[in-house]
This record gives sequence, C-alpha cells and structure tokens, in this order.
Amino acid sequence: MSFGPFLLLAVLEGTVMAAVLALTAVGLSLVFGVMRVVNVAHGEFYMLGAVLAWFVTYYLPFPPLLAWMAALIIAPVLVAAVAALTDVLVLKRLKYNPEATIMATIGLLYMLQQAALTVYGPDARPVVAPFEWRIQLPWFGYSGYKLFVVVAAILVLMAVWWVMTRTKAGLIMRATQVDRDTAQTFGINVNRVYAGTFAFGGALAAVAAVLIVPIQQAHYLMGHDPLLLSFIVVIIGGLGSIRGTLVAAVIIGLSDGIISMFFSPTLAKIIATLLVALVLVFRPQGLFGAKA
Repeated sequence: MSFGPFLLLAVLEGTVMAAVLALTAVGLSLVFGVMRVVNVAHGEFYMLGAVLAWFVTYYLPFPPLLAWMAALIIAPVLVAAVAALTDVLVLKRLKYNPEATIMATIGLLYMLQQAALTVYGPDARPVVAPFEWRIQLPWFGYSGYKLFVVVAAILVLMAVWWVMTRTKAGLIMRATQVDRDTAQTFGINVNRVYAGTFAFGGALAAVAAVLIVPIQQAHYLMGHDPLLLSFIVVIIGGLGSIRGTLVAAVIIGLSDGIISMFFSPTLAKIIATLLVALVLVFRPQGLFGAKA
C-alpha cells in the first residue's frame, strides 16, 4: 500500500482514538473544573466500564446488538454509582483537600484493579461487536463499527455540551465551579452537585470504554493508557476547560494514531509527554485555560 492510503488509514485510526479519548478526558476535566479534584482513579472507571460490558454481553442471552446496548446502559450506571459512593464515603469526609483526595483516589485505583483481578481474572477478553459491517475503500476495507464509535462519541459530547449550557443542572454545576460559597448561599446543595459531577465523570469514562471494548479487549490493567492520555489532554487543553479538552483530544488522538502507525506507540507517548512539558513551561494554564 502506498503512502497516501497508509496515511488515510492512520488518520482514521487516530480519529477513533481521539473520539474515545475526548469522552474520557471530558469526564476528568469536568471533575477537576467543578470540584477541583484530581481523580487518579479515572482510568479505573474506564476499566470498570469495559469489564462490566464484558459481563453484561457474556451473560445476557441476547443477540450481540441488544447485549451491547444493554451494556451501554448498565455499565455507565453502575460506574456512576461507584463514583457517587466514592465521593460521599471518601472525598466528602476528606473535605476535598487536594493532597488527600489524590492519595485517596490512588488507593481507589488499586482497590478497583484488585477487585477486577479477583472477580474478572487476569485474561484479556473480547466483547462481540454489535454489528459486522465493513466499508470497502479503493485501497482497503475499514470497520464500519469504528466509524460508528466516532459518530456515537460526537453525539455524546454534544449531549454533554447541551447539559452544561442549556439545562438547570448544567447551570448549577457551572455556578458551583465559579464560586462554591456563593452557590451555597443561594441554596444550592453543593455536596449533591459534587457527588453528581463525580458520578457524571465516571459515567463518561464508562461510556468510552463500552464503545471501544469491541475493538480492544477488556483487561484489568487497561486503565493506565487512558488515564495518562487524559491527563495529557486536560493539561494541554487547560484544566477545567471543556473546549480546550476537545481540541487537545483531537490533537493527541490524531498524532498518536499517525505516529503509532508509521513509527511506534512508545514514540507517540514520548512526543505527547514532551508537548505537555512545553505547555507547562510556556503556557501553564493550557491552550484555553484561564490564568489564576
């Protein structure tokens, strides 16, 4: 295959990665933007969504499409419940102290990993794709499901934007983000907002995992790369900036896909980390973040 079609294939793969990465990173960005909490266990919410998707599709006696649709509902709801309980039982008791919450979410990371290892096992297991469809291009065939992942991620991100900008819940979240004390003075239940935001962020990570798990097998250690790349995206885009997160996700996703295709995934991670270092040196608030 010549360079042009090979580049097109790399761009398609990078687009799929960018779409899933945007979903995962937006959840992380929302949590930090509203709560000022760095959730180190965010990658494990992603892993938990993938593992739960495998359980649902494996044990429900439905056709692949119906089983996958059930997983797309059940897994994010269960992950959101785990995240909400974490906020109520752990983070709230720590009064959202930055250092304490980082240590607590590191502990949660290992707890979720070991729970998945105990219940799910060490093996990587595939989830059957909801449909089999290939687009035949002049140079190669490409998975229709991967293109569906991109479209589905865009629709979910549009729904997140609508919730944050056009609904009362989004207004309350943004008000809490701007000034917690003033929001509380106006009768907003900040503790409920925090629990809902943490659950919302975890659910977005789980949705991303359910979308990608028919392409990448579910494994109890699969949360590492999404966590690293999500932090890279959030730092480059600007902490708490959803717009910046989306732009950075496209940049990192496409560059990772293209560099991984032509060179190696390790080089792609090195370049992404170098880009973070440059941003921290020359623009610490990120591309779209506000100065303190």
